[in-house]
Amino acid sequence: MYSTMYSILTVRVSRVVSFALAVCSAQLATTATLSAQSVMPRPIRQETRTGQYLLTGRTVIHTAPAFRRVATRFVRDIADPTGFDLTIANASGAAASGGIHLRRVAGLPREGYKLDVTSARIDIQASDSAGAFYALETVKQLLPPAIYRTAPVAGTTWSVPAVSIEDAPRFPWRGAHLDVARHFSSKGFVKKYIDLLARHKLNRFHWHLTDDQGWRIAIAQYPKLTEMGSCREQTMVGPYQSDPAKRVFDGKRHCGFYTQDDIREVVAYAADRMVTVVPEIEMPGHVQSVIHAYPELSSRPDSAPGVLQIWGVSPFILNPTDASVQFMQNVLREVLTLFPSPWIHVGGDEATKEQWKNNPQIQERIRSLGLKDEHEMQSWFIKQMDTFLTAQNRRLIGWDEILEGGLAPNATVMSWRGMAGGIAAAKSGHDVVMAPGSHTYFDHYQSRDKAREPLAFGGFTPLDSAYAFEPVPPSLTPEEAKHVLGAQAQVWTEYIPNSRQVEYMAYPRLVALSEVLWSPRAARDFSDFRTRLVPHLARLDALDVNYRPLDR
Repeated sequence: MYSTMYSILTVRVSRVVSFALAVCSAQLATTATLSAQSVMPRPIRQETRTGQYLLTGRTVIHTAPAFRRVATRFVRDIADPTGFDLTIANASGAAASGGIHLRRVAGLPREGYKLDVTSARIDIQASDSAGAFYALETVKQLLPPAIYRTAPVAGTTWSVPAVSIEDAPRFPWRGAHLDVARHFSSKGFVKKYIDLLARHKLNRFHWHLTDDQGWRIAIAQYPKLTEMGSCREQTMVGPYQSDPAKRVFDGKRHCGFYTQDDIREVVAYAADRMVTVVPEIEMPGHVQSVIHAYPELSSRPDSAPGVLQIWGVSPFILNPTDASVQFMQNVLREVLTLFPSPWIHVGGDEATKEQWKNNPQIQERIRSLGLKDEHEMQSWFIKQMDTFLTAQNRRLIGWDEILEGGLAPNATVMSWRGMAGGIAAAKSGHDVVMAPGSHTYFDHYQSRDKAREPLAFGGFTPLDSAYAFEPVPPSLTPEEAKHVLGAQAQVWTEYIPNSRQVEYMAYPRLVALSEVLWSPRAARDFSDFRTRLVPHLARLDALDVNYRPLDR
């Protein structure tokens, strides 16, 4: 009897164990399938196969010498959650072994890669470091979302589903902007912001460092820019009021700037993640913080404004003298030592001209230079910067107002007032970055029910509008369309006072835009994107991103 009972129990235990293993296997397979199906942005070609590769502490990364830095970044990124300190070996002689293989192969597109995962190994081919980096970012997305944690995650099987992927970006400029002039962001958050861009294969960080409401970058030659220009005495809160009597202020001094060592640290951090930092130094408008520190540069010498405390456009503008030109070029000279970016953004937007119109000396200068009007005066000023930057082997980029009065010879146009400026620039042979407010301004509301959302600047740009954006206008010929470098998101912070709200406004809209800029246009489908976005949100959870919930 006891023998019979033992046999029955053995069979039952065996069945329970088999069932548990089957459930566990099914859960792993389901998790692997979800990971494989939710790669963001969507690859050009992806084939899901049978099986999984198991990442362990014994996994070895065999890399071409050119990709060793990328491999090291991957090892560091996954060390905390996995507890692994993976070995990196030279790729020579390792072709037949298991592990992860990074091979440099000529002929693949820039930033593109091939990824093949089997149960035995992971093979990556790329022609440049960016391609290898993005391949490993895809590998991280294929792993469980806990791979993005910064502490050990016990009991996790670090498996990668078997897939074959061929991928490359549609556009070379895949960017996101952050305004730190209106509300200052800590160096730590700027790094997190850059890290999130890299996770989504975005490669340009447009750093809006100066404006009427604050100057955020230390310039050694002009210390008063940060001593005086980096603080405003208080900040307007609540909706904008044109009537000064109705404006409400918080009564709190708002300050902050980055030292030059801070800047270098951020630039190096970004470069390690294949992100180019494009600094913006506004001119000749949006300069009230400059004029507060150095009033001799003002077009209104009889008035000494403080750093602007309200939102909107300041009437103060630089006096377009040779001294002002020299001042801003001296500023740029220091900026160039900090930022290796080929592009330097000089703003050029919303430069009101009333002070120029009402200043007899400036009117005389317009005549003496043989210019027609104030628009040509601004064009002359921007051309001085273009000539200066070109001599330093850099390229000027500015908002589409730099078209007015004549475009500087080597300028790139960032088109924000719709697409018309970008179209005009492309047709005249100039490179363009599309940034229209209609689709890429993420300071806009995400719902028509504004009562459910934090106060925003205005407008309405829901997730599907961001995903529907098409950077290449149909009015451009194929040859003209080549001048469209890509596009970027804008996060203006008048009504975004802290980093958690930046994240809420940027995500998941920035995930949508990343797919617009990376994936083939014909492959984009919003319903499919939204389905894949749901498991992707678990990655954002692990990254501690305060994204806007989809069900709001």
